[in-house]
Amino acid sequence: MSIIIALIIFEVIIIIHELGHFIVAKACGVKVNEFAIGMGPAIIKKQKGETLYSWRVFPIGGYCSMEGEDKESDSDRAFCKKPVPKRMAIVVAGIVMNLLLGYILLIIHTSLTAPITTTKISWFEDNAKSQSTGLKIGDEVVKINGMRIFTPMDMSYQFQNDKDSIFDMTVIRDGEKVNLDNVAFETNDKTMHIDFRVASKEATVGSVLSFSLKQTLSDGRLIYISLYDLITGKYSIRDLSGPVGIVDTIGEVIDSQTDEETGIDWSGLIVTMLSMGAFITINIGLFNLLPLPALDGGRLIFLIIELIRRKPVPTEKEGMVHLIGLVALLLLMVFVTVSDVLKLF
Repeated sequence: MSIIIALIIFEVIIIIHELGHFIVAKACGVKVNEFAIGMGPAIIKKQKGETLYSWRVFPIGGYCSMEGEDKESDSDRAFCKKPVPKRMAIVVAGIVMNLLLGYILLIIHTSLTAPITTTKISWFEDNAKSQSTGLKIGDEVVKINGMRIFTPMDMSYQFQNDKDSIFDMTVIRDGEKVNLDNVAFETNDKTMHIDFRVASKEATVGSVLSFSLKQTLSDGRLIYISLYDLITGKYSIRDLSGPVGIVDTIGEVIDSQTDEETGIDWSGLIVTMLSMGAFITINIGLFNLLPLPALDGGRLIFLIIELIRRKPVPTEKEGMVHLIGLVALLLLMVFVTVSDVLKLF
């Protein structure tokens, strides 16, 4: 079941991404030769107007094939003949759709898990060390060690990645920002003890939309934090997870939502999958924005160069760069997949 759920999540994310390219390409007058769901031989094909719509045998991808996208074309409606701003809009449309999908999934997730947890402190343990070193009931935590705090998950991230259990915090107190230096927590067996609780608030249309947006920003920021941690050596490339790792994680979620007598708790599983699906689509979208060859971000860089030079980079040269980038990404995927399989044993 975990494999089926993973395939559904990835396929929906890819379809939404390619649909973004498709919609904006059509709006910009670009000829779309084919819009495909899946890869490999076609199971179902239908020509409608100038576009071939196909459903292909392997549910592991999809594509939006535009005229003049990767090679020269004499058609006035070719991608390569459109003004740079329109091509840039087409390139980033898939990313925008991924982020929008993540936001919508988080809206649904937040609505189902109400009330909404805030970052405002509502209670302390007796003799709480954090209270004696600066925090007060009613404080709304907005920064920890310089990082903007959007959600309680951001607080947890900072607490889990700290070494000395001492933090510089910024809070909103009585409507004003207050900087608190050296807020400390007790540690037991090298584990930091959180000695306060945060408040919850009622779910309204405004609060759901606001919290979901903050969670979207928080999830998106995590990919860049993780990339920085990877570059600086905090984490090894072996710590990366790919599709196999995600399938394994989904399996663990299913096990946690399964009771021997009552079976799977479908409501709990759906709520968890909404959160996981949102996290994956947001991170795929923002990963695509990285200025790397073969990614949308890499294509965007070439368009920016064209905008500055006022002439395009030769198609064969750009194509070679993207090909090298694609090979590198595929090799990375193979390495991560092998690493995920080894972790299972």
